[in-house]
Amino acid sequence: MSNIQYQISNLRAEAQSLLETNILPFWINRMVDNTRGGFYGRIDGHNILHQDAEKGAVLNARILWTFSAATRLVHKMPYRILATRAKDYLITRFMDREYGGVYWSLNADGTPLDTKKQTYAIAFAIYGLAEYYRATQDREALNAAIHLFDDIETHAFQSYMVNGYTEALTRDWQPIADMRLSEKDENGTFTMNTHLHVLEAYTNLYRVLKEQGNELQCTKDRVERQLRNLIDIFANRIFDPATGHLLLFFDEQWQPSNTHTSPGHDIEAAWLIREAQDVLEMNQCENEKIGKISSRLAIAARESILKEKEWWCFAEAVVGYLDQYQDNPDPHYLQLAEEAFRYIQTHLIDRENGEWFWSVLPDGTPDCTHDKAGFWKCPYHNSRMCIELIERL
Repeated sequence: MSNIQYQISNLRAEAQSLLETNILPFWINRMVDNTRGGFYGRIDGHNILHQDAEKGAVLNARILWTFSAATRLVHKMPYRILATRAKDYLITRFMDREYGGVYWSLNADGTPLDTKKQTYAIAFAIYGLAEYYRATQDREALNAAIHLFDDIETHAFQSYMVNGYTEALTRDWQPIADMRLSEKDENGTFTMNTHLHVLEAYTNLYRVLKEQGNELQCTKDRVERQLRNLIDIFANRIFDPATGHLLLFFDEQWQPSNTHTSPGHDIEAAWLIREAQDVLEMNQCENEKIGKISSRLAIAARESILKEKEWWCFAEAVVGYLDQYQDNPDPHYLQLAEEAFRYIQTHLIDRENGEWFWSVLPDGTPDCTHDKAGFWKCPYHNSRMCIELIERL
């Protein structure tokens, strides 16, 4: 066995072990709310459960995706039980039956708290529901995903004159003053982050619609059209050819508000755009164009991605650089993927309590000031990294 074959074999085995002994057990054993339904909203960095914390749509949708993908890959009943729990809770509690879309958050008892319609959250609901359908062929999940796609296209998509997805709206789809995902984000009409995850969601939805034959042909055609449009938006508006990075925040005319960059999103987008391209089965000319953008994003991110200290950046670096290696077998890309994986193994995994720490502090110790599980700390980037390694290798 060559050294590269040995590296690849080890990565796959370690990813499977990490997924099944560290990440998934934490969520099964610590986060199920057996009293009020669904899942708890928060465990802090000191591993203290906050039973009355609000429950976020993004967290629930990412739990749904994670355990659906694990069910599809590993076929273990505890994973399916958790996936079904997340699917049922999303449909019965988070989906707004009066106006459509999903609520941004719920109280701990499952009643609506923040009812705004954040396009980002609706996209993750589609992503998770489509994955649940992939794992179970549950038609309720697919129908719900299609309804949410229609909601985004009806209310959040701005006409082709502007051509973009509005960041957020009120419960009944009216303009809202504060569109930010979080306090650290800018209040822009359009953002890279939301468009990236709408693309990700539509990729997964299109993947399952391709298997439906003529029954859902009209819906499949609409999703395909909008997915192709999203790739064009990234290529022509969000990707900055001068730097190789993605621009982050834009006004209503797609003018960028600054030149800030996010290396973690650069490397994540590098492989998600190529995944969309593969699912669409684009022609050679289109593939070459997207391949060049993907490669430039990976190169641009390389300068600083391994200097990032947050868990999700390292997880995306593993997948992104492995993806580059598989497209162009340059051992340097495999080395970058392995370096990121080794950093995770050495610094980010909480081997005593399960899951990963948020980040590493400048003195090299784990960051316990941020959540272990919560609104933004979900079993998504890390479990997806493991699943991608298992499937790809």
